[in-house]
Amino acid sequence: MTSFILRRIGLMIPMLIAVAFVSFVIIQLPPGDFLTTLQAQTAETGGGMTNELAELLRQNYGLDRPFFEQFLGWIDGFPTGDFGYSFEWTTPVWPLIVDRLGYTVLLGAASLVIMFVLAIPIGVYSSTHQYSFGDNALSALAFLGLSLPGFLLALVWLYVGAVILRLPVTGVQSPQFQDAPLSLAKALDYLAHFIPPALILGFASTAQLMRIMRSGMLDVLSQQYITTARAKGLKERKVVNKYAVRSALNPVVSVMAMEVPKIISSSILIGVVLSVPTTGPLFLRSLLSQDMFLAGTFLLMMAFMQLVANLFADVVLAWLDPRIVYT
Repeated sequence: MTSFILRRIGLMIPMLIAVAFVSFVIIQLPPGDFLTTLQAQTAETGGGMTNELAELLRQNYGLDRPFFEQFLGWIDGFPTGDFGYSFEWTTPVWPLIVDRLGYTVLLGAASLVIMFVLAIPIGVYSSTHQYSFGDNALSALAFLGLSLPGFLLALVWLYVGAVILRLPVTGVQSPQFQDAPLSLAKALDYLAHFIPPALILGFASTAQLMRIMRSGMLDVLSQQYITTARAKGLKERKVVNKYAVRSALNPVVSVMAMEVPKIISSSILIGVVLSVPTTGPLFLRSLLSQDMFLAGTFLLMMAFMQLVANLFADVVLAWLDPRIVYT
């Protein structure tokens, strides 16, 4: 197992370089560059930037250099933590991302916990009560969760919380607590702002995982070894919890690993709607302004998170299923 993990970590390096290259190519595909976008924006507001000034800035930022030279100059700083310079924010990329990374990771982790805590028990219940009223109701709720986009749920919560319940639903803290010292009331207010976006982020994935868990459980419960366990007189609860659930968790763990970057990308519009300081709105703005180093670093981060999540899922699968052996 140790050698397998080390090999996978070693393979991450060329994979991330390949992702960085593809991301850099895609970001460069639209015509123009950051200064072209900036010229258009200043023209819309009644200002202006001469072509001579734009060309001077283009030389200063290195945007006039060949494509491969720009790419190699970007990845050359990766070992030292230098991910380039944000043209729009006029600051290095990494400190700009770190300011929002903590809240994003915390929100994503809470969403994963919500997914796991809700999807597994609901999937087990639906499979052991197949076609019952509860199974049909939960299945309908799951299909609803799969069909509704996260930003729509955020808009619904924005209306319900602000208009009907008269609650401050945007940001991470109510105005009266922003500069207040740490207290129980401030902590509860933080949770009141934190839990809704976490639930919204995890809702669609919870619905998907519940359906996967249900189908996996139905498949396992029809296996011969489950019938044998029942024939030996084992209690149904022990048969389900000890034997069936552990085997049915394999596809759930694999899918959960794929949900990690999806949660980060889904936080873009949710962060815009609820005004929470995730990396999503910053990523969206970098794409719109063609701030290539900032946008490329975001894509690289999502790829890294996906690779780490896949490695973690493989380790968990080996622990869950003794038949899986890594050499």
